[in-house]
Amino acid sequence: QVQLVESGGGLVQPGGSLRLSCAASGIFFSSYSMGWYRQAPEKQRELVATIYRDRSTQYVDSVKGRFTISRDNAKNTVYLQMNSLKLEDTAVYYCRAIGTVTYWGQGTQVTVSS
Repeated sequence: QVQLVESGGGLVQPGGSLRLSCAASGIFFSSYSMGWYRQAPEKQRELVATIYRDRSTQYVDSVKGRFTISRDNAKNTVYLQMNSLKLEDTAVYYCRAIGTVTYWGQGTQVTVSS
């Protein structure tokens, strides 16, 4: 059974940092590209960052220079380091395993508020 389990969300003040983790099981992790998505209330889910099998990365413009995606294939885990958080980063963050078949995690809430 495939599982993607996100963790690390929470409440943080503007300018703060959080590190999200997504632990995968039931898949050959290193053969998948991994993505972090987010969905704010009443908005569509958007792609935030992707890390490919060769560890190359892509980011949406709004998080460039602030967020870093990384992966540890030995731990079957993908991370999203989020620095200089802004109010508009508030959302539920989801990880996705992208391959011939794709899988989603259940999401973790990130709230940026003073």
